[in-house]
Amino acid sequence: MNENATLPDYLRQGLKVVFVGINPGTYSASAGHYYARRANKFWELLSNSGLVSRKLDCEDDASLPKWSIGLTDVVKRPTASANKLTRGDYRKAVPALLEKLRQYQPRVVAFNGKTGYRNFRRAIGYGSEGRIRLGKQTDLLEGAEVFVLPSTSPANARLSPRQKLAYFRRLAERVRAQSNGIK
Repeated sequence: MNENATLPDYLRQGLKVVFVGINPGTYSASAGHYYARRANKFWELLSNSGLVSRKLDCEDDASLPKWSIGLTDVVKRPTASANKLTRGDYRKAVPALLEKLRQYQPRVVAFNGKTGYRNFRRAIGYGSEGRIRLGKQTDLLEGAEVFVLPSTSPANARLSPRQKLAYFRRLAERVRAQSNGIK
C-alpha cells in the first residue's frame, strides 16, 4: 500500500447524514473501501437501520451519496489501529473536517464511536469534561445535529449487535425527524 493512500470523502451538498469514522484502517485503505473488514459490522447495521432500502456492503461506499449519506473520517491517515493516532493527528485534522461540514452542511453528523467524538471534542477545545453518551448530543456542529453511535469495530464488544442496531435505528429516526423539520 502507498504510505499516503487513504480513502476519499464521499460528500456532497444536501446530505441527510454524514458518518464520521476515527480514521481509515490500513486494511480498508488497501482495499479502497470504508469498513472493508468483514468483522466490522458497519454495513450490516446500516443496511438494517432504515436509512437505506437494500443490503449494502463496502463496495457500495461511493454510491452512498445517492442515499443522501456521506462518509469521511476525523483523521484521514490510515493506521492499523486508531490508538496509533496522536493528539497532534487530531489537532491537525479537525480543521479540515470542520471545513467539510461547513461546506456540505449535512443535517446530522454521526460519529462512529465515542473515541472519535471524544478526540474531536478535545481537538476543538471542548476538553473531555463529562462522559460522552451514545445517541443525540446537545452540541451542534456547523449547524448539524450530532449523534454518537457505538463503534462498529469488532474491538467494541461491550454492546451486542442488537444493541448497536438499536442506536442505528435511533439515528434513522433522527435523520427522518431532521428531514421533516422536527427538532
